[in-house]
Amino acid sequence: MAGAGGRAPLGLRRWLSSPAPAPRVCVVGSGPAGFYTAQHILKHHGGALVDIYEKLPVPFGLVRFGVAPDHPEVKNVINTFTQTARSERCAYYGNVTVGRDVTVPELQQAYHAVVLSYGAEDNRVLGIPGENLPGVYTARAFVGWYNGLPENRDLKPDLSCETALILGHGNVALDIARILLSPLQLLRKTDITDSSLAALACSKVKRVWLVGRRGPLQVAFTIKELREMINLPGARPVLDPADFTGLESAVRDAPRPRKRLTELMIKTALEKPVEMQAAAAAGAAAPREWGLKFQRSPQEVLPSADGRRARGIRMALTCLEGSGDSAKAVPTGAVEELECGLVLSSIGYRSLPLDPAVPFDSQHGVIPNSSGRVQGVPGLYCSGWVKRGPTGVIITTMNDSFDTAQSVLEDLQGGVLDTSPPREGFGLVESILRSRGVRPVSFSDWEKIDAAEVARGKAAGKPREKIVDPVEMLQIIGH
Repeated sequence: MAGAGGRAPLGLRRWLSSPAPAPRVCVVGSGPAGFYTAQHILKHHGGALVDIYEKLPVPFGLVRFGVAPDHPEVKNVINTFTQTARSERCAYYGNVTVGRDVTVPELQQAYHAVVLSYGAEDNRVLGIPGENLPGVYTARAFVGWYNGLPENRDLKPDLSCETALILGHGNVALDIARILLSPLQLLRKTDITDSSLAALACSKVKRVWLVGRRGPLQVAFTIKELREMINLPGARPVLDPADFTGLESAVRDAPRPRKRLTELMIKTALEKPVEMQAAAAAGAAAPREWGLKFQRSPQEVLPSADGRRARGIRMALTCLEGSGDSAKAVPTGAVEELECGLVLSSIGYRSLPLDPAVPFDSQHGVIPNSSGRVQGVPGLYCSGWVKRGPTGVIITTMNDSFDTAQSVLEDLQGGVLDTSPPREGFGLVESILRSRGVRPVSFSDWEKIDAAEVARGKAAGKPREKIVDPVEMLQIIGH
């Protein structure tokens, strides 16, 4: 078959050296899970093309809408994500709702691999009487409100009471407590939304209780967040020393982070800081206070006399069976009522099914998968909270997303994903979207929105003033 000199004929040589079609990968969701998945695939596969779809016009998911406004350093990952989005092998399409504007099977027609990274868009319910009363809010909605998530922009939480109660002992619960009690001059320098800043300026809340079903050894927040809360200017921690009796010996052999966290709570419970003693001597109390309550499980949100709003909460006192992270809270039969006009449930987010074509475990709120490969659907993957449940911080999501991206790369390399038939990618999706009257937003469109937000923020002495109305976002880019 070889020609003179043992070389293949020119036509055949050209065919032998023609590059394989570039694998086209699509990622659904532009939060940390989506961006880290895209980043890893682009870095480790020199030819892959990655398109990222997002239902909002603006990217970055929980980095933009979940991270507390007074934690700007956590948002620095946006710089890395921006570099990924600007890569010539990556494209961003905002304002596209997968499952409605384009289905997952349609994406599978257009791409060799589809990765679902759309996070947890709902919250767990308490399942108790009175949880729908005015004055009761989910942590997700409250955080979305002060962070400018479009769907929560009209929340208008009632902050006219003195006592707020947060159900949950995680970092989100501490974030909310800190925002409720922070001096306004600290918040004014952040990217908190203008309307929530105005509402907090009129807030009467001066006491926040954080309530958990289990004990001090099971709290889910981290030492950094607790320390920040303890050091919050103008707010006094109220911890009951009795809650910590005997815990010093119990944590002696615990992992170091748990040990240090418990020791900090014990120290805070037992000592009266110098400024408090000085204030007490002068007869002045700290204007605001917060505290942790343990082994209490919510039974009912109690209505006001006219039945129109929350006035308190009835809680079952619990005892712990087992120890450590696996300890279970069991009601003792005793109950307690706490007066509060604002109740925030911070008991976790949950993912929702996206498309009937995608298997979904509604009990655990995840897509059944193995290392990110969706069970029974070749070529479909998942990463982030929809893969493993809504736990962990950004670094956890990064490692998890790299793990899924690695599965995609292995399947490309091992021929599990057949890339020989070229796929059209966005070319096919664009015609589907056009036929349905949907106009996607590009990353350069987002950069125009970003510039407008930064300019508005500069005028107010803030890093940015978020635009909270999607219609206004689209007007800025002339959609």
